[in-house]
Amino acid sequence: MQAFHTWLITLDFRIWMYLHANWRFEFLDVVMPFIRNQFTWAPLYLFLLVFMPYNFGKHGWIWLIGFLLCFAIGDSVSGSLIKPLIHRIRPCNDPRLADYLHLIVPRSSGWSFPSSHATNHFALGTFSAITLHGRMKWFWPIPIFWALMVGYAQIYVGVHFPLDVFAGSLLGILIGYGVSKLYHRHWSLARPAVMDEVDTID
Repeated sequence: MQAFHTWLITLDFRIWMYLHANWRFEFLDVVMPFIRNQFTWAPLYLFLLVFMPYNFGKHGWIWLIGFLLCFAIGDSVSGSLIKPLIHRIRPCNDPRLADYLHLIVPRSSGWSFPSSHATNHFALGTFSAITLHGRMKWFWPIPIFWALMVGYAQIYVGVHFPLDVFAGSLLGILIGYGVSKLYHRHWSLARPAVMDEVDTID
């Protein structure tokens, strides 16, 4: 077991070295800090706040609650439950990696495993992909790609190891899948809100 742990951490370090220290581009140095910044996506959240209830009525309001629930569960489980148990130091704070660090964002505090950014965005992305698939079958790759980009950005800017992001993504997928199944037990986005209004009139 110890040998496997050593092999896994060594592999994690090597992948981090490649993705963070070696594979660098000026364009990504500019873009990646914005991709992983929570305020970058504020217009998207405001859009959903209007779009979902307008198009799906009460089903849209409940969808927004499920969306927020994914974030709340993901952030609590990853940040408040798992991180204090694992106590893994972030690459930006690891003195062994100081010579290889290319830090382009403020140095993050707190523990590293798992990535809460990856957990939250994969939870939101998975929930969105599954619940909106019935209305827009072409849509599902978009939120998954969004979550992947946020996770990769965390490695690129130097605040997480690949294993942190991988574990966070798996946790987020489980949370998003679970909340989407809970949502589909009672609600659906298969029909627009206007159809519900017609049924009510009939």
